[in-house]
Amino acid sequence: MGVGGKFWELLKPYARLEGYDFLRDKKVAIDLSFWIVQHETALKNQATNPHLRLTFFRTINLFSKFGVFPVFVLDGTPSPLKSQARMARFFRFSGIDTSTSNVAKEGVRISKERNSAFSKCVNDCVELLGLLGMPVLKANGEAEALCAQLNRDGHVDACITADSDAFLFGATCVIKCLRPHSKEPFECYNMSDIEAGLGLKRKHLIAISLLVGNDHDLNGVHGIGLDKALRFVQQFSEDEIFNKLYEISKGDVPLFQDEIRCADDVIPCLDESSPKPKQSHCSFCGHPGSKKAHFKFSCEYCVTDNNEGCLKKLQGYKCNCSSCDKVRKEKDKKKKGNWWIKVCNMITREPNFPNDEIIEMYMCNNRGVFTEDGPLLRWRDPKTELVVDFLAYHQSWQPSYVRQWMLPMLSTIYLREMARNPNKTLLVGQYEFHSIQRVKIRYGHQSYVVKWKKAISDELSCAVPVEKSNMLEEEFIEVDDVPIDQLDESIDPQIHVDGCWILTDETPELVHSAFPEEVVKFRQEKELKEMKRRKTSKLRSEGSSEMSELSKPQGVQLSITEFYCSTKKYSQAKPVEDLTKYSSNPGDGSSKQERKVSSPNLSKAVRRRLLFG
Repeated sequence: MGVGGKFWELLKPYARLEGYDFLRDKKVAIDLSFWIVQHETALKNQATNPHLRLTFFRTINLFSKFGVFPVFVLDGTPSPLKSQARMARFFRFSGIDTSTSNVAKEGVRISKERNSAFSKCVNDCVELLGLLGMPVLKANGEAEALCAQLNRDGHVDACITADSDAFLFGATCVIKCLRPHSKEPFECYNMSDIEAGLGLKRKHLIAISLLVGNDHDLNGVHGIGLDKALRFVQQFSEDEIFNKLYEISKGDVPLFQDEIRCADDVIPCLDESSPKPKQSHCSFCGHPGSKKAHFKFSCEYCVTDNNEGCLKKLQGYKCNCSSCDKVRKEKDKKKKGNWWIKVCNMITREPNFPNDEIIEMYMCNNRGVFTEDGPLLRWRDPKTELVVDFLAYHQSWQPSYVRQWMLPMLSTIYLREMARNPNKTLLVGQYEFHSIQRVKIRYGHQSYVVKWKKAISDELSCAVPVEKSNMLEEEFIEVDDVPIDQLDESIDPQIHVDGCWILTDETPELVHSAFPEEVVKFRQEKELKEMKRRKTSKLRSEGSSEMSELSKPQGVQLSITEFYCSTKKYSQAKPVEDLTKYSSNPGDGSSKQERKVSSPNLSKAVRRRLLFG
């Protein structure tokens, strides 16, 4: 979707790789239609109502794991041009001949049925997002257009959409997709980087879309692809690009910017100012001059020891003399000029180009209904019980399952409120912050395992089994049998309940802003434990080296390496007199002792005789 041709591949070299915390505490506009289409494609016939399933998981994921403030944008009434383009795309992909009116009517009927089914999916998602407390805006036209305007006007920090039209509508920061289950960073496209790398601004991108095609005009200009369109628009500034397109469409070919002064200059004129004809070159060495003159003596470019003729030129050799250089420049100039005229002729032959309606649609700045203070962006607390009822009805999920997966969102909201206004409120009305247990690394990202204590006046009630305690706590520990597929892009909340305790994974920065003293205490305890661990490991390593010899069992057969090491140590403790004594009495029956005798002061031959007799 968006600009035709492999437009995303053109922009990919200029994408930034951002880390896990790039979007934390930032507002992000999301094209909800893109999410729904992606859901249906990924999980079709694999799950019940995949649009609700993934909207629920991804929203909680963005809000709690990435720390994002999401703003969801809906499509409004599409323009007539886009409706026609959708019909043409449907017929093209289906292989249907549109020459008969009956086929066209059937296509209209199918299109209406698909739109009604899609509208139902959108309404279901909007109802769920409203219960989760997320702001939802409706665009006058395209959803990506309103996302781009919110981004351009500074109401949000980025857009999440796979529609490349967002750049044409004025977006400054676009994220194509997020992969929460990957350690790899995600791609973030900034308009400033595209401008610096390709020299293209917003009007340049609109001109490219007019040439190669877009969602409102699938054809573009016949014969012009993305490479030609890019090279063409780079010849003009942003302020003049649209005027030049109008001039070319009327047959007025403008001047080529690369050393061509007029259209007639593409064919060089034979006047005094034109370069001289190419000088003759030797066919053997390739240098200026005739082969006959170079036969006996080498030319000034070929230097040989005996001066007995030129050297044979290598394969693919090109002469760099002034004459050849001028000829090459002239050929290149002519080639570029012919290319320029060819592209201009393609544009001239295209009827109704450029389309004023498409340009006006891209440049419009009225994408949605705003108040005097701007768009209404307000994040409310989720209505947990209504969400439970909604998903129990549409998805047949157990209440315990829904509450379990909503807890990361509720804990994130609680920590944010504590950071703004520290007070004695409780998480889900039952639990209070107790301590930080440890640091956890998951998918390459760090988090704190936070321990929450149930606020109960009677301490004896903590000993009550979980099944007999409060119903809300019981439902937190139940596990639903519904499998969580990786396509859901859901997050495992890693919730553990034991009696009156509960453990959750939280972002370190968020915990620090809410409970700074507890974080300082945890870090100090961690450093102290690390120092003790290092000290203990050092003492153990020293003690193990001292006790290594004493710890060996006696009477065990030694390996050959240990045998020769032990005999070497034993022989070094014997005096030299004993060596002479044993050597003078070879037949005294002490052959075992002789084998152990060895001294570095004796020659190798003597030691061999003493050991092996």
